[in-house]
Amino acid sequence: MGLNQVLDGFGLEDASWECVEFGSGHINNTYRLTRKQTGENLLLQRINHFVFKEPEAIAGNMRIAADHLEATDPDYLFLNAVKTKEGKDLWYDEEGFPWRILPFIDNAYSMDEVGEAGQARSAARQFAILTRKLAGLDASLLKPTIPDFHNLELRYRQFREALETAGENRKKEASGEIGQCSNRAHLAEEYSRLIVHPGCKLRIMHHDTKINNVLFDVESGEAKCPIDLDTLMPGYIFSDLGDMVRTYVSPVSEEETDLSKVAVRDEFYEALYDGYLSEMAAELSDFEKQHLSFSGKMLLYMQALRFLTDYLQGDVYYKIHYPGQNLDRSRNQLKLLLELEKKEVSHIQLIERLLKKYRE
Repeated sequence: MGLNQVLDGFGLEDASWECVEFGSGHINNTYRLTRKQTGENLLLQRINHFVFKEPEAIAGNMRIAADHLEATDPDYLFLNAVKTKEGKDLWYDEEGFPWRILPFIDNAYSMDEVGEAGQARSAARQFAILTRKLAGLDASLLKPTIPDFHNLELRYRQFREALETAGENRKKEASGEIGQCSNRAHLAEEYSRLIVHPGCKLRIMHHDTKINNVLFDVESGEAKCPIDLDTLMPGYIFSDLGDMVRTYVSPVSEEETDLSKVAVRDEFYEALYDGYLSEMAAELSDFEKQHLSFSGKMLLYMQALRFLTDYLQGDVYYKIHYPGQNLDRSRNQLKLLLELEKKEVSHIQLIERLLKKYRE
């Protein structure tokens, strides 16, 4: 598929634009378009329809959210798609891949690791702002772009099913992790109880709140807005908070095999909750406030299950670079979960102090 055909689908002349690969994403193919005469930039993406099986749901969700924000807060920075020549949000190539063009935010940058607590606070605040500004929009109008993405009970069932078919060697190698995950089945049960409670609101959540899904301003160093809105869909408060805990608080990533380096940085934990609650405290129900500390446990347990399940199934989902990498990833997440559990009492007290701070 030639670039000229893609650009023509959006009414752009190929000869007027330069195109280079852009970003560090692993799912969609992303390119920066630069107009040769003016230097104007746009972001071109080919959506991976093997991961996002209903790309129209992505486009529809973003359009619904954009229309709501345009009506309620037109100055809010929300990256919505540029229309095709036919007035649509997506253009399909001959292989069936959907393409889209998004605004390119100049004087901004993203990062792959959280180096300072202030970055955690600023990013968390922006994810909270997004959810707060969409609170007046009926979440049921949006469709799941990845069904059951954060369904912890389903992830536990998939783990148990993988155990039934796994080879004996893999089960033996992972016996310790299998035991740890089995002993925490109560977390999946707790998740199922929480989300059916009337006080647990169905909200429009981002669902992928890693630090590289926020743009930071070059001059101020503050976060500007969330990006990568493909998983903007109905969900619960635990998802966004939990993914930030999972990916912000440890000084090392999920790829680290030296488990002595996996730890909870208290200042980063406090910073992300402080940033999030500075914008969302007044919006949360009393029930949600009482269970905010569950968020990190939920996402860490879920990711440990997913890595372990993939290992037991023969490494069919997550790309690996050496044998046993998914098992190592699961061990990493279980270690961080253990460290988080050790500090649960102090974390609950911290959250209570922050809620009081933003109530006054």
